[in-house]
Amino acid sequence: MHLLLDTHLFIWWLENDKQLSKKARSLISEAVEVYISSVSIWEAVIKIQLGKLDVDVNDLVGAIESEGFIELPVRAQHAALIKELPLIHRDPFDRMLVAQAIYEPLRLLTSDKILKQYSELIELV
Repeated sequence: MHLLLDTHLFIWWLENDKQLSKKARSLISEAVEVYISSVSIWEAVIKIQLGKLDVDVNDLVGAIESEGFIELPVRAQHAALIKELPLIHRDPFDRMLVAQAIYEPLRLLTSDKILKQYSELIELV
């Protein structure tokens, strides 16, 4: 399985947070490839600046490689696909992750129930 982790799941994985479900841990551990979008780093930086997240962004960037994950950059095709997505979810970061998952295709792991409405590629964990 080829996975894309949403920002929360990536951080929970790194922090070994109990909010990360057993199902998510299992899927991540058994995946052929796990991708982390550059969008997640961007989202983390904004949340750090707003005081909503307390992590070192350099640790997040370094963890992509050290965890054996693969960075997924934002491509023009990803951005263009957002035009096709209904406005079910207004968060631009989540919408980009959905677009990336659909375009690549990758299974997007998330705990955000609203995102499931976009595609069968969205996996609630």
